Parts: sequence; structure tokens; C-alpha cells
Amino acid sequence: MKKLILVAFILLCNISIAQSRKSIEMTPEQVAELQTKKMTLDLDLNSNQQKEVKALLLEEAKKREAIKKEMNARTEEERKLTSDEKYKKQLEKLDNQIELKAKMKKILSTEQMSKWEENQNQRKEKIENAKRKAKKHREEKF
Repeated sequence: MKKLILVAFILLCNISIAQSRKSIEMTPEQVAELQTKKMTLDLDLNSNQQKEVKALLLEEAKKREAIKKEMNARTEEERKLTSDEKYKKQLEKLDNQIELKAKMKKILSTEQMSKWEENQNQRKEKIENAKRKAKKHREEKF
């Protein structure tokens, strides 16, 4: 009986922890503000650059929020993307990245731009490593 109560308690704790992690979501404005502050510290942005970068990052955060909502709706419908839809999404994502880079070039100095690109590359590597790790973990499970 004691073991059963202990198991039930552990399960309830795990469920409550998982739910509390999901509830921590920020608005696009908050995301843009935090990213701008981080970039200011990292790239030493002046006040004019901060305003321009914040506006750009806010626009990007709103786009990501819309994409996230679309993905959640598709998940609820249990509908997967067709190969054409995946292709269009990838093109859209790459076009968006090209556009962001071009806009950043207009705002940042050459030194700041090279540091920003370096940070972006490190971020991409980190994401790729996490994906590989998750894939490896899934394969080990089965």
C-alpha cells in the first residue's frame, strides 16, 4: 500500500512539473525586448540601433508566433504536411532568413555584423546537435 501511494505521488509530481514548464511562455514583445537587450550587450548597439533591431525582432517574433499557432492547430487536427507543403515552408523559412540578414546588414556595422553571423552559426550548430541527440535518443528507445 505504501509503495502504491509513493508511486502515485511521484507520478503526480512529474505531471505538475511538466505542466509548469509549458505555462512559461512570453509574448512576442517580451521576446523581442530580451533579444534586443542580449544583442546590445553582445554587439554594443547604440540607442538608434537598439530601436531598429527591436522593431525588426518584434516583427520576427510575431511571425514565429503565427507559425507556432499554425503548427499547434495542425497537430490538433492530426494532419501532417504534404511534401509540397514542406517544400514551401522551407522556402518561406529560407527567404525569411535572407530578408532578416539583409535588414541586419543595414542596421549593424561590419564588425557587429560579423559577430552577429558568428553567433547565428553557433546557435544553428547548437540546434543541430540537440536534434541529433534527440534522434539518437529516440532510436535507442526502440
